Amino acid sequence: MSNRIRPIAICVFSHRGRILAAEGYDPIKQQLFYRPLGGGIEFGERATEALHRELREEIGAEITALRYLGTVENIFTFNGQQGHEIVLVYDGAFVDRWLYERERIEGEDGLPFVAIWKSLDEFGPSQPPLYPDGLAELLHDAALS
Repeated sequence: MSNRIRPIAICVFSHRGRILAAEGYDPIKQQLFYRPLGGGIEFGERATEALHRELREEIGAEITALRYLGTVENIFTFNGQQGHEIVLVYDGAFVDRWLYERERIEGEDGLPFVAIWKSLDEFGPSQPPLYPDGLAELLHDAALS
């Protein structure tokens, strides 16, 4: 990681009260965590275009019905390195409905990962966190509006 602010876009796919989140692990903190799918926004690319590209690259999926939910600023430490992201958060849907029925979705974003469906109440102080920080609150607020 460099000392630059990185713009990223993530998409929250929800189904039956659960969201799709990729498992991650920080070996220095020895911490399991979860994060919705998405990634970096390239120069000249809109956030929605980045999401389409990232989901194709990561899991070979087409997405639709993107709806902007808000922005979260994420200052964090991962694997001993500090990072800073501006995260544009979207709600969306998979074109291929069978993805909602899969318990695990395997993908790759430089390294292999597994995404699973988890209820928001499965994240918290005594459980693995949902990143980026502030996302759970944003999703809660979006559900109320």
